[in-house]
Amino acid sequence: MKKRVNLLPGREKSVLRRHPWIFASAIRSVKGDPQLGETVEVRAHDGRVLGVAAYSPHSQIRLRMWDFGKDKQVDADFFKRRLEQAFAGRSGLIERQQLTGFRLVAAESDGLPGITIDYYAGVIVCQLLSAGAEYWRETLVSSLQQLMPGCTIYERSDVDSRKKEGLALTQGLLSGELPQMPLIIEENGVNIAVDVTDGHKTGFYLDQRDNRYKAMAYVKDKSVLNCFSYTGTFALYCLKGGASLVENVDVSQSALELAANNIALNRLDPTKVIHTKADVFKLLRSYQEQNKRFDVVIMDPPKFADNRAQLKGAARGYKDINLQAIKLLKPGGTLLTYSCSGLMEVDLFQKIVADAALDAQRELQIVERFSQAADHVVAGGFPEGYYLNGLACRVL
Repeated sequence: MKKRVNLLPGREKSVLRRHPWIFASAIRSVKGDPQLGETVEVRAHDGRVLGVAAYSPHSQIRLRMWDFGKDKQVDADFFKRRLEQAFAGRSGLIERQQLTGFRLVAAESDGLPGITIDYYAGVIVCQLLSAGAEYWRETLVSSLQQLMPGCTIYERSDVDSRKKEGLALTQGLLSGELPQMPLIIEENGVNIAVDVTDGHKTGFYLDQRDNRYKAMAYVKDKSVLNCFSYTGTFALYCLKGGASLVENVDVSQSALELAANNIALNRLDPTKVIHTKADVFKLLRSYQEQNKRFDVVIMDPPKFADNRAQLKGAARGYKDINLQAIKLLKPGGTLLTYSCSGLMEVDLFQKIVADAALDAQRELQIVERFSQAADHVVAGGFPEGYYLNGLACRVL
């Protein structure tokens, strides 16, 4: 008998809509004693076969669907097909934009739950964040070697969400030889230094690629305050767009040093850039007291909410930083503001920014909306895959 999980009545509805998560509360019974990450058959309460999933006994997300329907198999061929499909779907974008850094696999949205894979100039970086991903680790690495022979494969599964799956955090080389850091990738004619061993996430924020390019339209002959600047990539685009001055602000000195290196790498004028090591929240208030003003403020903070319990606090955080940013803008200035918290829905984010403008006693007009780059695809049945949204606002 196959190892299988039977659902409670009515709990198959989300699966039939091809949502890949099944929570512990939806399960009626488990047959065959499946182990951490093993593949199980998923059935509705009436016995209908719904598909196959990875079993995670420690997580509230008890099942992550690998595939939907009858007679589905998860094996080496399955991973080979999924990876080939993911690469083929991005090949046009890679060629058009001449990308040497891109997202190859966007987890659930590419039919590979808990698996994120980014490519940086010959180095493949994997995050295996689910029990199923961990179970199929060796098969996945072998499939990547077949898809991109000669590439180095490095793992950055050093993310706290693995603990929810009963997995230890891990990081290290999986295949090949790791080049000296940083790597240099190119996007939209901009060169960017990336450290896959110590950088945030898999080393870099590829998801903001399109938004960095669009920012150029707002900065010609303008002064720009780039908050939460990390390695200063928005600043590179701003300088290429003709900004008169850009101030990068980040709490990390090493990130600011890499930002300075990126300026030199792109042969941009270093006299037009200020690198400020500071807490953004405190600095914004300090600049108000000093009566400093900017033409453009870029607000790209880290994720404020990992779960629904944190959403209320996140909303307060987003309102506060946008309120302070708006107060620093000259009349007619531009706020480029973003949220990478998936739970922060588009309408709610707009309301928060609008309320911040009201509290600042400024008029605000939304002139453009932003989302994640095109290689960060969103599956139709998995709206959680859409997590990055942003606004370009004229502040009067």
